[in-house]
Amino acid sequence: MDVETMIKLGKYEPRSYQIPILEALAHQNYKRVLAIMPRRSGKDVTAFNYCIRECLKRPQIIYYIFPTYSQAKKVIWDSLTKDGHRFLDFIPTEVIDSMNASEMKIRFINGSLLQLLGSDNYDSLMGTNPSACVFSEYALQDPQAYLYLNPALTANAGWALFLSTPRGKNHLWDLMQIAQANPNDWFVYKLDITQTNHIPLHEIERERAEGIMSDDLIAQEYYCSFEKGVEGSYYAKYLDKARLDGRISFVPYQPGKTYCVFDLGMADPTCIIFFQIFGQSIHIFDCYENKGVGLEHYAKILKQKDYQYEKYFGPHDLAVREQGTGLSRKDVAYHLGISFNVLPILPIQDGIENVRRHFPRMWIDQSKCGPLLRALENYGEEFDNKRKVYMGKPRHDQFSHWADCMRYLCTALPKCQSGTGMSGTEMVNKYKYGSQNNLPGPFRDPNQEGW
Repeated sequence: MDVETMIKLGKYEPRSYQIPILEALAHQNYKRVLAIMPRRSGKDVTAFNYCIRECLKRPQIIYYIFPTYSQAKKVIWDSLTKDGHRFLDFIPTEVIDSMNASEMKIRFINGSLLQLLGSDNYDSLMGTNPSACVFSEYALQDPQAYLYLNPALTANAGWALFLSTPRGKNHLWDLMQIAQANPNDWFVYKLDITQTNHIPLHEIERERAEGIMSDDLIAQEYYCSFEKGVEGSYYAKYLDKARLDGRISFVPYQPGKTYCVFDLGMADPTCIIFFQIFGQSIHIFDCYENKGVGLEHYAKILKQKDYQYEKYFGPHDLAVREQGTGLSRKDVAYHLGISFNVLPILPIQDGIENVRRHFPRMWIDQSKCGPLLRALENYGEEFDNKRKVYMGKPRHDQFSHWADCMRYLCTALPKCQSGTGMSGTEMVNKYKYGSQNNLPGPFRDPNQEGW
């Protein structure tokens, strides 16, 4: 079905800047399309209508995925376009077999299924067999959802469309780098407000002048900037300063006192940060994350890494005893060779300020600690969309666990002692050119070309 025929079906008429997305999927046969576009540019109207047309071509399953189930319901199932049309009214009634509101499923008379889902429950997608997927607001999604569904899409020669505005340099940024490096497989389409012109610029300037949107949020939402710190981020500006100072670089492990701090999850991921203290410098040189495995797994990982462990730290709930066994996780860990120091409870806001206070002392390895850095950049305040204000408390998402672990690290610092290795400043002064005594400086990774 060509784009011209698609336009004539139903009430949808694409704007000129939306047509390249349809062309890439319908005519150019791209199986992966990434569209990064400004707020209110009609991304979902375009994608939803394309899904309708695809469902009418042949029997198939298409998933339309949002960060959460409630967002899917709000943005598509219960929503109106700015022209006053229900999203569901784009589907001609004569082609609908049934609609299930509780599961947000639309059955077509030819057997096709279009279902709205949330990536926050991606485990439920295991074993399903879609031939196409739309990932809306992908920057806010759990990227595991795509990883779970990609094998089915590949087996079915299916397509995936990713829609989003930026949220700092998180997994959307990573996906864009992959897509741009593979132009034969990916169609990448990135526009800003000056190219779409869907909102007059004077309206945006009014929102800026009235304090409705900050400069950073305007740059992110309308100009699709990845460079501005995530609006509401607790640590973005501290990370920017660390990058300018060269403190996010290659930070090697130096044989000697090594500390581990854990954020132990049950249903959530478990995070571990490995760090050392040299003078006033805090060297965070490695990290690890996993989910759905027991303490035995983490004990094995610690042994494999073979650092010289001085102390292990964990949150206060380590000492809580299980009703069935009478043992706490601290007890279980002790029998596995991990003797935890249980950290005191510190109010979250106090913990965040504690991290900020210690940030100027931190050196973080940009290669081994990528997940930690990404989480710190994106960890921020919860936003009330109705009142358009921040709520003064952190939002709980996939970045929270690493941020919690960093708070525990800073809480543990008074219990840590300085080792005998070189501080970050000393390494810069002695090895900044990476050329003396065959030792890497903090700005040189020995695994990179040229070392």
